[in-house]
Amino acid sequence: MDRTRRRSVGFLERDGEEWACYLVTFSSDDHRWRGYFSFRPPDAEEEDEEIRTADIFLEASEAEIDHKARGLGRPLLSGLLASALHSRERDEDGAPPRLRRWFRTILSENSRELTGEWEEVEEEEKLPDLHSLYSSYRLDQVAHFIALIRPEHFQEAVDRILDGRSMDFAGKDRLQFAMMVVAYIEEHLPLPPYEAWVEDYLAHPEEYRLYAHTLHRAGRLP
Repeated sequence: MDRTRRRSVGFLERDGEEWACYLVTFSSDDHRWRGYFSFRPPDAEEEDEEIRTADIFLEASEAEIDHKARGLGRPLLSGLLASALHSRERDEDGAPPRLRRWFRTILSENSRELTGEWEEVEEEEKLPDLHSLYSSYRLDQVAHFIALIRPEHFQEAVDRILDGRSMDFAGKDRLQFAMMVVAYIEEHLPLPPYEAWVEDYLAHPEEYRLYAHTLHRAGRLP
């Protein structure tokens, strides 16, 4: 029986981003309780995207771990986050960031650059440029599609699209390769033509604004 439990401890800010912090406890084979902290970045969707400390608690009961953990101050928790990040970077030995997350980040940034804060435009304000909105919509559809694919499957798809060429995240040509992948996915998605999209957007502008807000800001998929 899985006796692992996790509960939220709060949020920590690092480099302008908020990381969710969790206390995870479990019963070990020696009938004692162990515990560690797990940290989730703001754009993570699955638990395997979190980073964790080592098992830093070993007590006779879960309540004792909970009491000790909640007695730790924010500076020490921030130090544990920094240590966990350092351990991951050392273990990965220079490996590239998670491919799927990196793609979604650049697509989101480019989409927002195309249209600005268009999802917050009020009805009485000037209608934003529809061509820019349409370009943003197409990028959002690619980002949404990528988010629905398991990370390992997406890595395999990228390898096939690039025909075996290695995508060097440290190289200057990484965005060129990324745009090749984006263009391939966009070409194969059943996206509406511009004229059909404009007609639907003008009839339901609030739905499109809510979609963009959820995709870019709410931390979840629409």
